[in-house]
Order: sequence, then structure tokens, then C-alpha cells
Amino acid sequence: MFVIRPARNEDAAALARLAERTFRATFGAANRAEDMDAHCRNSYSAARQAEEIARIDGATVLGLANDTLIGFIQLRCGTAPSGIAALAAGEIQRLYVDTPWHGRGLGNALLQAGLAVLRAHHLDHVWLGVWEHNPRARAFYRKCGFVDVGEHIFQLGDDPQRDVLMARQMDRLGGTQAG
Repeated sequence: MFVIRPARNEDAAALARLAERTFRATFGAANRAEDMDAHCRNSYSAARQAEEIARIDGATVLGLANDTLIGFIQLRCGTAPSGIAALAAGEIQRLYVDTPWHGRGLGNALLQAGLAVLRAHHLDHVWLGVWEHNPRARAFYRKCGFVDVGEHIFQLGDDPQRDVLMARQMDRLGGTQAG
């Protein structure tokens, strides 16, 4: 079983290790090592994760099993990209689950915890970008009611990659609805 809780500053080093490990496990085989190294160096240091945890316009929520970090979701509040008609939107910046925990409900539990955080900020839409070559993630988000609404560039080192933008409308009763 796992526990879901907000991240604390002392979680930054473990969060950095998990973020880099899961990112490399998911995308490493399909990308150049130099691009992966550059992205990981810029995105997953302990200092960078401490900044993410401390953001006043965001949140990081962790999944743990036996006090070991096994997954997380990082969120940001703000404006939506073009193609999403939102008054106030939240972004799922990252939702990463350690490989041994895939298919065990942790991703959905983290998503629901993240949606609860966004709901507390009275946002009307939630959106995310997912790599076009990540069918597992795209299927997960579709199952959770997200729909394709556009695309943008995700810069991985020197390689500009296409992310599919997906979104859904938040409802007022605690869940979300497609839109």
C-alpha cells in the first residue's frame, strides 16, 4: 500500500533522484544521451526540486510506500495555453510513478490528490503536455477524461519535441469533467 502526502523541503533530494530515474527509464531509450543529460541536469537537481516544493503558485504531492518515495505529481496554477478556454487553469507539470508501481493505482491516486489541490484554488480547467511518443501516458489521461486540445514544443536538450496538449474542465462537485 502507499501513502499520499504533500512534499516537504526535506524531500527535495529524494524527489530529485526519483524524478531523474523515472524520466530516464521512460524516455532514455528513445533519446540521445546528451539531450537527456542536459534536461536532467537542468530539471532534477535537489535545489531545483526544493524550488518546486516551495512554489507559492504550485504544489508537489508525493506517493510513498514504507517511507520510500515511489511517485509524485507537480502542479502549477496560472494561465492556460491557447486552445483552452479557461478563466483560471492549473497545469499538471509532472506525474511520475516508479516503474515497479505502474498499474497499481498510484498514478490515479496522485492525479486525484493533484486535482483536489487545484480544486482548492477554484480553477476551472486543468491541462498538461505529454510527449506524442508516450502512448501509455496518453491512454491514462484519456481514461481520466482528458482530451487532446493542441500541441507545443518541449525542448529536450537540443531536440525540440512535440508534446500533445490535453485538458479537461474541473467541475464544482469534487471531480472533473471532460471539456
